[in-house]
Amino acid sequence: MFEKNFMFAVLFIVILVSGCATNDQAGDALDRTIDGENEFDQFQEPERDDELSSKLGYVHYNKDELEMDNENNHYVAMDRNKMADMITRLIIRTDNFEEVATLVTDEEVLIAYEKPENMDREEAATVAKKTALSTLPRFYHVYVSDQPTTFRDIQSLQNSNTANNNYENTLQSIIDDMKETPQGEEIDDSNETYDNEDNQNNYETKNRMD
Repeated sequence: MFEKNFMFAVLFIVILVSGCATNDQAGDALDRTIDGENEFDQFQEPERDDELSSKLGYVHYNKDELEMDNENNHYVAMDRNKMADMITRLIIRTDNFEEVATLVTDEEVLIAYEKPENMDREEAATVAKKTALSTLPRFYHVYVSDQPTTFRDIQSLQNSNTANNNYENTLQSIIDDMKETPQGEEIDDSNETYDNEDNQNNYETKNRMD
C-alpha cells in the first residue's frame, strides 16, 4: 500500500512540474506577441508552391459589369496582425536585423528594432521605414525606433483597439517618444497629396482579431 501511494505521489509531482514549466514557456512566448497568441503558431508559412508563386495576377472589368452603387461602398479589409507579421519578417530578412516588433493601427505603423552592428542609426531607420511603406496603403504613417524600451511600449497596446477610450492618448505618447530617435531619410509616403479620410473610405482597414 505504501509503495502504491508513493508512486501516485511521484506521478502527481511530475505532472505538476511539467505543467508549470509549460506555462512558464508559454508566458515567455506570449510576451513577444501583439494579440496574446504565439505568432509562430498563428502565422506558420505554408509549404512553398512553386506553380502558384510563379503565376501572375490579372483582373479586367468595365463599368457595365459592376454594380457601381455597391462598389462605392465596397472596402478592402486588411488583417492587421498578418500585416504586422509580414512587415516584421521582411525587416528581419534584411541586412542583419536581429529583432523586430511591429504594431499596425488604422493609420500608423510603429516599428521597434535592434539596430544591426554594421549600420548607422539613420540608415537602419531608413531601411525599416522603406520596407514597411513598400507593403502598405499610401495613407499610412510609419514610425521607427531603435530604443529597447520601444518594444515594451508598443506591446503595451496588445489588448487595445481603436475604440478604447485611452487608446489615442497612449498611442500618441508612444509616437512622440519614437520621434526622438532617428527616423531615417525623408520618404514621400504621399500623405500630403492624399487625404487620409478619403483614402480610408476607399481602403478601409480592419483588424479581424478585434
